[in-house]
Amino acid sequence: MKNKAVFLDRDGVINKKRIDHVKSVDEFKIFSNVGDAIKLLRDKGYLVIIITNQSVIGRNIISEKKLDEIHIELKNYLKQSNTYVDSIYYCPHIPEQNCDCRKPKPGLIFEACQDFDIDLKNSYFIGDSISDLDAAGNAGCKGILLKQHQNLFELVKNNFT
Repeated sequence: MKNKAVFLDRDGVINKKRIDHVKSVDEFKIFSNVGDAIKLLRDKGYLVIIITNQSVIGRNIISEKKLDEIHIELKNYLKQSNTYVDSIYYCPHIPEQNCDCRKPKPGLIFEACQDFDIDLKNSYFIGDSISDLDAAGNAGCKGILLKQHQNLFELVKNNFT
């Protein structure tokens, strides 16, 4: 039997989005109750996988090492909440490169499906932009828009219980 998953965008869903991009651990501000939301999804039997565009790498704003430090900070935060994400996939390219891994293209979702044997028809993508919803549609899973000022935990509690 294939796994079901919830794919999460990062900036704007897990942490505060910045106009000038998240460039360091100090700028990475995780929203409250994110750990509770991920724990609830995991308790409901979903894999939780982050899919994020990170053109800051392709633009030479930060290094992959710096991005890894930011993601280690997230993993440590989740560990303190007694939960975790199964994986983090990111696209390092700038939009002009027209790669297959940059949302709204579904390349990273398909890669995660191969790695984790995921059934897309029973999976969801939670994001804060039309690009995220388009990626969900292009991959064949259900998209859920996290509206501005909406809390991920409340969205999960209302849609996955």
